[in-house]
Amino acid sequence: MEKIIKKLKLYSELLKFEHTIFALPFGLASLLILYKVFPSWGKIIYILGALVSARTLGMAFNRLIDKPFDEKNPRTSIWPHAKGLVKDWEIKLIILFSSLLFIFFCYKINFLALLLSPIVIFFLFIYPFAKRFTYFPHLFLGLVYFLIPIAIDIALNENVSLIAIFLAGAMACWVASFDILYSLQDIEFDKKMGLKSIPVKFGIKNALRIAKFLHLITFFLLLLTGYFYPKTTWIYFVGLILIAIFLTYEHSLIKENDLSKINKAFFTVNGFISIIFFLVILINNLYYHFLK
Repeated sequence: MEKIIKKLKLYSELLKFEHTIFALPFGLASLLILYKVFPSWGKIIYILGALVSARTLGMAFNRLIDKPFDEKNPRTSIWPHAKGLVKDWEIKLIILFSSLLFIFFCYKINFLALLLSPIVIFFLFIYPFAKRFTYFPHLFLGLVYFLIPIAIDIALNENVSLIAIFLAGAMACWVASFDILYSLQDIEFDKKMGLKSIPVKFGIKNALRIAKFLHLITFFLLLLTGYFYPKTTWIYFVGLILIAIFLTYEHSLIKENDLSKINKAFFTVNGFISIIFFLVILINNLYYHFLK
């Protein structure tokens, strides 16, 4: 039993399950915004299962493809796969199992979701290769997250609404921005290995500017979401002000000559932003239905 627990901890460390905090609350918020008829709890479980299994698939494949680089990078060389604590065949099994699980959940959601599931898997498989052929891999990651509200709209309503597109764009820009910030840690290593990123192409100063611009777009798209969402109350816009404060704080932590607080900006602040957005939507909807 002790060996099993130890192995599960290694898998958790490998897949960074704590990073699910970025996608899951935002996905739940999208669900609360996009439903027309509140779905059954069974469908909600299938949607959450699809989100978690897709993220697991993407992370495991990313680890497998990046292993040759992760072994050489001082920052990542201590990760389980880089140290050989999790073998390649184990990662491949995780990829296979999570792929099948994702397809199963899509099948249980509706036929359209099942039909479109290979597209999601395709983009999850493309992303790890992006930094080998483009200086904009962050946008590929943003595209993966763009699919979340779109997929949820398809799961709930079997169509794609304008609000879903605004939400998708907001999530894509938010994720692409903080991925640029995260990649600043590896700028020298990436240059040495011939890997591409926005910081490698444009330098730290300009990369920070691009990240700020993407967060501005995020805020603007969330404003549009609130404008077109028929259940929007004052609570939503107060929540957006709070999110804007957190985004501003995130950028204040990282300076051209001081990257020491990247992890705090990446994980802690963005984790709070995702949770706050979900809570804002939840409270907004409760207020709209019961107190307004």
